[in-house]
Amino acid sequence: MTKHLAIVPAYNESGAIASTVADIHEHAPGFDVLVVDDGSTDATSQVARGAGAKVLRHPFNLGIGGAVQSGYQYALEHDYDVAIQVDGDGQHDARHILELLAELRSRPGLNLITGSRFLQREDGDGDAYRSSASRRLGIRLFARILSAVVGQCVTDPTSGFRMTDRRAIELFARDYPHDYPEVEAVLMVHAHRLESIELPVRMRARQTGRSSINASQSAFYMVKVLLALFVGLLRARPVVQPGDDAPVRAEHVL
Repeated sequence: MTKHLAIVPAYNESGAIASTVADIHEHAPGFDVLVVDDGSTDATSQVARGAGAKVLRHPFNLGIGGAVQSGYQYALEHDYDVAIQVDGDGQHDARHILELLAELRSRPGLNLITGSRFLQREDGDGDAYRSSASRRLGIRLFARILSAVVGQCVTDPTSGFRMTDRRAIELFARDYPHDYPEVEAVLMVHAHRLESIELPVRMRARQTGRSSINASQSAFYMVKVLLALFVGLLRARPVVQPGDDAPVRAEHVL
């Protein structure tokens, strides 16, 4: 019997975490829900437990990459076969989870599926939420660079709505980028010769709080991500084979 896990990284999301957990329970009842409380100073952990989620709490804030990797480590240690990342702010629509799972099951050898806000759905239903113009510009720039590097079309490199199979769980549990994880993870998947695709999804406006990257910080963020991509292209990464207890060799992205 396969085991499925929803990894929900959260930092000070007490206002949204209960509805996020409930959304997953309603639309993906076969998924266990793990909330990774990344050192929150509010009641995120208590609210998540009250909503029926398992909670892994960091004693201090590690950032989104550290929180997501903790979730993958939990998935690996508890023998989950499939994991999906779902943001704790309520932006990801859990109704898409079973769509992604059906695609993963239908394509042997597929390791990762990213939910893209920028692909058109067959039913013509467009995106319900649009980020700022400056952030969309940055996303398009990252998408073009990554598409050229990996040799396939990447439309939403900053999406945190991603489903992985067991091999990708093993990889991300051992090595996951911490600074700009969504973008850099695209390079990781390419470097390790994992197969990935994108599927169209809808994204909602966050329920509470605000993004850590505002309009005035977008340009600075773009520069930092581009530098991280350049470093990532030159970085040798251990290649994890299915079932390995440790990496066996190192390779460069290019």
